Amino acid sequence: MARTTEGDAKPVPQRLLAAATRLFADQGYDRTSVQEIVEAAGVTKGALYHYFGSKDDLLHEVYARLLRLQQERLDAIADSAAPVERRLREAAADVVVTTIDNLDDATIFFRSMHQLSPEKHKQVRAERRRYHERFRALIEEGQEVGVFSRDTPADLVVDYHFGSIHHLGAWYRPQGPLTPREVADHLADLLLRALRA
Repeated sequence: MARTTEGDAKPVPQRLLAAATRLFADQGYDRTSVQEIVEAAGVTKGALYHYFGSKDDLLHEVYARLLRLQQERLDAIADSAAPVERRLREAAADVVVTTIDNLDDATIFFRSMHQLSPEKHKQVRAERRRYHERFRALIEEGQEVGVFSRDTPADLVVDYHFGSIHHLGAWYRPQGPLTPREVADHLADLLLRALRA
C-alpha cells in the first residue's frame, strides 16, 4: 500500500492532483504522460494507480472537486431563508468566483471533457445537470412568485449565464483590471437585469 505522504508534508492524492492540474493546464491533458505527473508529484506510478487508477481518473477528479464545492455552496445558498432574488444573485456570483478561483480546473475540464471515458463523461454530465437544475429552480421560483419575468424561459437564462462562465478561461487574467468579485457582481447583475419583471 502506498504511503500517505511519500516524503512530503502534503498527502499523496493532493500532490498528484496538484501536479496533474499544473501539467494539464500548461501542456494539455493529451500531451501529459503519467510519468510526467508522478515525477512532478515526487511519487511512484504505483502511488498514482493506488489512489486514482488512471490518468482519466485524475482528469475526472480535477473537475469533480470543483463541482462538489460549487454544489455544496449552491445548496447552502438555495436552502437559506433569504428572498429568492438575493439567493439567485448570490448563487450567480458564487459560481463565477469559485470558477475564477479554480480557473485551471475549469479550463482543463472544458478543454478536455471530451477525453473522459464514456462512463465518466456520463457521470460528469449528470453532476453538472444536477447543479444546473438547482440553479434553474431558483429562477423558476422567482418567476412563480412574480419577482422575475416569465418572458425568457428559465433554461435559456441558465444557458446564458453558464455560457459566459465557461469562457472565463479564455479572457480572465488575475492581473487584469477586474477582481474575481467584480466580474462576479457584473455577471450576476446582468443575469438579474435579464429577469426583471
